Amino acid sequence: MREFSVPPTFTIPENASAVDSVFTHAAERPDLVVYRRLTGSTWTDVTAAEFATQVTGVAKGLIALGVQPGDRVGLMSATRYEWPLIDFAIWAAGGVTVPIYETSAADQVRWILEDSAAVLLVVENDTHGEAVAQVAAESPALRKVLQIESGAGPGAVAELTVAGADVADDEVRARTTALRSADPATLIYTSGTTGRPKGCQLTHSNLIAESRGITTSGFGSLLQPGRRSLMFLPLAHVLARAVSLGAFDAGATLGHTADIPNLVANFGEFKPDFILSVPRVFEKVYNTARQKAHGEGKGKIFDKAADVAVQWSEAQDTGGAGLLLKVQHAVFDKLVYSKLRAALGGQCQLAISGGAPLGARLGHFFRGIGVTIYEGYGLTETTAAIAVNTPGNQKIGTVGKPLAGNAVRIADDGEILLSGPVVFSEYWRNEAASAEAIRDGWFHTGDLGSLDSEGYTTITGRKKEIIVTAGGKNVAPAGLEDKLRAHPLISQAIVVGDQKPFIGALITVDAEAWAGWKERNGKPAAATVADLLADADLIADVDAAIADANTLVSHAESIKKYKILPVDFSEDTGELTPTLKLKRNVIHASYAEAIEAIYAK
Repeated sequence: MREFSVPPTFTIPENASAVDSVFTHAAERPDLVVYRRLTGSTWTDVTAAEFATQVTGVAKGLIALGVQPGDRVGLMSATRYEWPLIDFAIWAAGGVTVPIYETSAADQVRWILEDSAAVLLVVENDTHGEAVAQVAAESPALRKVLQIESGAGPGAVAELTVAGADVADDEVRARTTALRSADPATLIYTSGTTGRPKGCQLTHSNLIAESRGITTSGFGSLLQPGRRSLMFLPLAHVLARAVSLGAFDAGATLGHTADIPNLVANFGEFKPDFILSVPRVFEKVYNTARQKAHGEGKGKIFDKAADVAVQWSEAQDTGGAGLLLKVQHAVFDKLVYSKLRAALGGQCQLAISGGAPLGARLGHFFRGIGVTIYEGYGLTETTAAIAVNTPGNQKIGTVGKPLAGNAVRIADDGEILLSGPVVFSEYWRNEAASAEAIRDGWFHTGDLGSLDSEGYTTITGRKKEIIVTAGGKNVAPAGLEDKLRAHPLISQAIVVGDQKPFIGALITVDAEAWAGWKERNGKPAAATVADLLADADLIADVDAAIADANTLVSHAESIKKYKILPVDFSEDTGELTPTLKLKRNVIHASYAEAIEAIYAK
């Protein structure tokens, strides 16, 4: 058993809450630009004073509608300015925010509203309103549904502000003053890759500890007034919410967009200094750039530039690059890397990645082009990151060291155990699950990993995802799947083989790469993946990707057979979580015949 802890560098007062910084900023730096709000195609500054006034107005409306301290309020919306505004207002009214992904199915929304006993629900638009109308009617505790966008009248923000016009500002101050750091701040329902989602209860203290852990780390020099970040991940996810809170507390300027297809254009307009994302987005950036280069006949140049970027980054950990590598790196910086940095807005200094393993090669590639990705690790139960690589403390391929005050322990069976101020204390109304998760003061994550002598943690897989073949070989699928997804033609891969004679895989094709691949290989433009499942060129490319992935493992762990699926996995069809993790149980059920076909004699 190995353990590593980092001493605390801050204390959290008993009367502190996550909403305090809204009013502190307004009092101490009223003209500080805390948000840039996208209205139509124009970015408009929102100062600390303006934001505090809006938060107070919405909080008064919540109070007028009967929200009491401790009441749960649902928030179902894509990432946009109103999300943090309403979130802070719920806290200012003494309430508890219950985030719901805007892509959630009706049954998921029904369960969350029923289990949390939410008294109020704010949705984004008519589509969401129509989708939850019946569900809302079946939720006994729910009294009202509001819409942020409402064609029939004022939106939720305006409606709440008007409703609370007669509520005194002192009532809001009394509610915020009464908050304690140990009070619940949010119920976040786990994405449910297996089983029914559980409500993870996080306190104000958990959120403050996460925020201060981030801002007192090596990121503190970048999280400053005047710095910008564009948030595009779902704010219903703990990662985006926690990093947003840390950036806000530090006085950085935040923008929001849910327009992922136009993300590059938004980067160009907003010009973020740092971004937050999940590995799949970084994989898509790399694969799209590579695909475009090959389509323009510049594939060899791009591939060489990518190799040099990786070699240059690896050399930084072993004394620095030699003269030839420095020259090559400088040449490709002008030809290739500068264009990739421009796609991120031109002044992005770093990125933070979480939610799933990034992969060492991708980490080295981005550091090599001048945008270092700092990978971290955490779960909903740890208020997002509990460990993270930071400027000055980075080891690519690991998820870094614990944030201040937290500890990591590796159990004898390899399971990662966690403790510290960011770790939750209980699941909502679920004593059995709470007792199973937290034992002897340590949160049992279900993840497998290792810990080196310097405190850097490496994730190797999930206990529940370990595949045991019929021959008794234990196989962790994550490494193989990460390597396969790095191929520009492959969108998703899931490794199978539990209680089977060998390891297999289901492969899906990237829709964005498909047109370019067909053109380069002389295939009909109208051909679908289903049309070309037996195509020799397609099989040859996937064979090469499989062979490349198999170099990571022993012969007994390697993929022997695979099946290309005619369609991709998606969140809409239930195979992916909102952060693009595989829902293995759903995929195994949906594609049981395809899996059995792999093992058919």
